[in-house]
Amino acid sequence: MSRFFSSRNKDVTPYTPGEQPKDMQYIKLNTNENPFPPSPEAARRAAEETLRNNIYSDPRCTDLVAEAAEVFGLDKDQLLFTNGSDEILDFAVRAFGSESYPIIFPDISYGFYSVFASIHGLPSVVIPLTESFEIDLEDYKGLRGLTMIANPNAPTGIAIGRDRLEAFIAEDPDRLVLVDEAYVDFGGESCVPLVKKYDNLIVTQTFSKSRSMAGARLGMGFACRELIAEMDAIKYSTNPYNVNRMTMAAGIGALKDREYFEGCCREICRVRDWFTEELKAMGFEVLPSCANFVFAKSSRIGGNELYLGLKERGILVRHFETERLKDWNRISIGTEEQMRTLVETLREMEA
Repeated sequence: MSRFFSSRNKDVTPYTPGEQPKDMQYIKLNTNENPFPPSPEAARRAAEETLRNNIYSDPRCTDLVAEAAEVFGLDKDQLLFTNGSDEILDFAVRAFGSESYPIIFPDISYGFYSVFASIHGLPSVVIPLTESFEIDLEDYKGLRGLTMIANPNAPTGIAIGRDRLEAFIAEDPDRLVLVDEAYVDFGGESCVPLVKKYDNLIVTQTFSKSRSMAGARLGMGFACRELIAEMDAIKYSTNPYNVNRMTMAAGIGALKDREYFEGCCREICRVRDWFTEELKAMGFEVLPSCANFVFAKSSRIGGNELYLGLKERGILVRHFETERLKDWNRISIGTEEQMRTLVETLREMEA
């Protein structure tokens, strides 16, 4: 550590991304990427936009906002686009967190919630999941702060119904609720329509998962116009040109190509459900998933042993070292061919 590193950052534990090894060709099922390429319309528009890269991108994302407003049935001033949905989370923490208004989140969820609270020097309140790995909203009653709920949650894949979330949002107008819907298109119920009704709600989504644009980095924030304006002020204080030209163009194409988007989601859900039954038949415990991954535990092989054994055989899954999760692995859903290869490999390992 250099002598220039600020002491306020000494206790920050950075987010750990899924590994991206280059030593060999893997079946990559560790970072919840979509196994299918971006929409042809998204790819075409992005390619065309490369010829305009000598000019700054539109900081207002005008055309992208207009397309999304039509798709989601919102006013244009109820949306904000960012460099991945992580940036929306960061803007929300900066805009609304304070010493007297902590960041509240589950103990097992997306790792960036704690990172953003820590890096900005804000207090946090961490609520344990239940014994069945669920978010029990009753545990959050009486707490007031920026409350971040991933729905479906990660790494569990378990979703909360929109009716339950709406009741939670409505019960305390002074509690700001952020619903992180990175995986909602794989079986969850979106809270986006509720931003027209509640001024204490932010919803985030990403193009990384269901729209096959993880490498392009594009996220969406939905909220009432006042909350969007306040997060927009944070954006203009940090990086006004946060969405590049090619990503913006690809985002418009992805939104327009609804048939491709829905087809990819249906296929991933079909393969997920088939794969879940295959795992159960082998004696795995599998949590009910509404995401493009499953969270599973073998009855015969430890979590780390399974992870290492699969890696040696050219298949990557995600393993977590914490005490409560050490026996589990998160497995992204790939193509049917990839998942059949994984099933055969697991059978060989457990034989």
